[in-house]
Amino acid sequence: MQAPPFRLVCSFQDHIITIFGLIIGSLQSLRMKKQFSSSIFPIICTLLLTTLTFSCEVFRKAPEKSTVSRGRGRPAPTRKPAAKAPARRPTPSKPAYAKPGALPASEIPQVVQIARTYTGTPYRSGGNDKSGIDCSGLICSVYSEIGVKVPRISWQQSEFGQEVSKLDEIKPGDWLFFVPEAGKEGYVSHAGIVTDVRGQQEIIFIHASTSRGVREDNLFSTYFKGRFVKAMRPF
Repeated sequence: MQAPPFRLVCSFQDHIITIFGLIIGSLQSLRMKKQFSSSIFPIICTLLLTTLTFSCEVFRKAPEKSTVSRGRGRPAPTRKPAAKAPARRPTPSKPAYAKPGALPASEIPQVVQIARTYTGTPYRSGGNDKSGIDCSGLICSVYSEIGVKVPRISWQQSEFGQEVSKLDEIKPGDWLFFVPEAGKEGYVSHAGIVTDVRGQQEIIFIHASTSRGVREDNLFSTYFKGRFVKAMRPF
């Protein structure tokens, strides 16, 4: 174990004092034998005493050496890696629906023809093909077959295009919308496509019935007349 610095300094000082005593004794012997000048002796003693005092003072003020070696001291703080910014979720883009009114009137007979090919398809909630389909899915699928994208949900379809304000203005290709209960206001729950207008009291539309599948019915039938809320002309 390394000795404390104070004891080391004092031990060194003792050695210097011992050497100083030997030198003084030698000088006195020379003086007594008259081999050394009496006038120089005091000067040499003063120089030796000054040297002794200065040496002790320097060692007393000497800083203590650190017993801790480099690398064993206080560990440097570790830098934490910068937190990564949370990945942004891609914003879902709105469906690129066809612009209302963009479909020419000449395409309406084709729309009716394609719709009628679904006749007899069983009803299936959320269905989109001839294995099973619902009312809004029928509208979406029919127009999809001619390359036109329209909303899939019935309430969105009820806001697509221009509303037909009068019953006698309804034409083939228009969309009809219904509420769940006759004579009461409510959310749009059913939809269909007009396929034929045979008179003021006979407007035929095709739709997906929950009980009978895809079929054509008259708007003025007792069941549908009381539930009808609006007609829209999508194109």
